[in-house]
Amino acid sequence: MTRVAVVGYGMAGRDIHVPLLREAGCEVVAVTTANPDRVAAAERDLPQAEVLPDLPALLHRAEELALDLVVLGSPSGVHAEQAELVIEAGLPLVVDKPLGVGAVQALRVVDSARGRVPLSVFQSCRFDPDVATLRRLVHHGVLGAVVRAEMRWERWQPARSGRWREVLPAEQGGGVLLDLHTHMVDAVVRLFGPVRSVYAELASRSTTAEDEAFLSCRHDSGVVSHLGASALAAAPGPRWRVLGTRGSYLVSGTNGEPGGLAELHDPDDGHCGWHYTGTDRSPVPVEPVDPADYYRHVARALEETDVAAAQGAMPVDPSDAVHGLAVLDAARVAARTGAVEEVLTPGVAP
Repeated sequence: MTRVAVVGYGMAGRDIHVPLLREAGCEVVAVTTANPDRVAAAERDLPQAEVLPDLPALLHRAEELALDLVVLGSPSGVHAEQAELVIEAGLPLVVDKPLGVGAVQALRVVDSARGRVPLSVFQSCRFDPDVATLRRLVHHGVLGAVVRAEMRWERWQPARSGRWREVLPAEQGGGVLLDLHTHMVDAVVRLFGPVRSVYAELASRSTTAEDEAFLSCRHDSGVVSHLGASALAAAPGPRWRVLGTRGSYLVSGTNGEPGGLAELHDPDDGHCGWHYTGTDRSPVPVEPVDPADYYRHVARALEETDVAAAQGAMPVDPSDAVHGLAVLDAARVAARTGAVEEVLTPGVAP
């Protein structure tokens, strides 16, 4: 059984990573948090786990705990710094997205880990039913040649909660671009290839960093993807609308997120979205996928006998996260200038 420590016991650590780790058959032997309420929650949820105040305390006890893996579920702005500490301690790690607040910072982490410890980034949307189903349709040519893909992550949250994502500036990890567009960019890059250029519109209406962001990405393949996120969408649009030469694919909502066009909600759990050919439409069978598969892949990767083999078996190549952040870096420039910006991924020859 893979022995895991989770750094941070907020929403990411408690509600996402720990349940998926346990479902995947891993043993959570330690968590870190200094918040008294979260300490109490961790002690209730994981009575056999050790609760430590911070990452240095955890690394001090790492050998005694016989850790196989560290998962960083901490705020985005400290991911890179904490990852460097874990790498220095010689421990395999998974970093929640984003890997850093920018591509250059993320590349430093990737370079630090190379040949020393296996590293993966928690791009969990790859294991979401809508993304997996669309990937099957694209792979089998059901839609023909895709010309445009639209993905939305729209919510109605006009009242601010005071969470760190809302109060911290972008350079410290705040805002929807690092929170949601890291998922959306990763999804469309996996579907349609690297992004060549981007145009963007960002707005900070009720938070320190942006709470609304729109990106238009042109891929090397020629596909154009439109990615929109907003906290002020009382009438959210469909999660996906993908247009191809042989038909279109539309998904209203998924994974408990609200979706527009209630009449187009999936008819049952066995379907995900609709295939349109002119006036005809048919429900699309869902691609079987399990979010816990991410950690099942990680556990199997850690069974490899050398770092290179383990790294190659990880479910997400951390270099993918560097390109995704390069897209977001270019988007910030595009939003300031109003121009289309070329995406320059550090570590990749132009």
